[in-house]
Amino acid sequence: MANITIMCGSVFGAAQELAERIKSTLSEVGHNVMLNIPCSTPDMDNADAILIITSTTGQGELPSNIEPFYFNAKNNMPMQTGKLFGVICLGDSSYTTYGQAGDLMQELFIELQAKEAFLMLKVDAVQTLEPETLALPWLEQWVKRL
Repeated sequence: MANITIMCGSVFGAAQELAERIKSTLSEVGHNVMLNIPCSTPDMDNADAILIITSTTGQGELPSNIEPFYFNAKNNMPMQTGKLFGVICLGDSSYTTYGQAGDLMQELFIELQAKEAFLMLKVDAVQTLEPETLALPWLEQWVKRL
């Protein structure tokens, strides 16, 4: 089983609720899961894989509870060569900035030479009110790649 760190960026709580649900799901099948709120880079050191769950806020920005991690990682984090990661982004497609926080996190980990285990999932609030209906099937596929 894998050591998985979940990094969560949430404004109104939906991303955090999803992160907690995913943590429970992964733990139930035997993975060692750390939910990292607030996010910090040292918590990633022992992880086999990183899962980022974030919403997008404002003009496509990261939520304030994950933004410091992003800038610290961008400027100071050592390369994560080959470390597996995945991104689930919650957003609203009626905005032109739909999913940009997820894009930022995906780009960050690619810059750090991490390896995307499965393509990013963008959950559109316009189409679904329960993000877990899309996220849990995606999670099954992501875990198979670990």
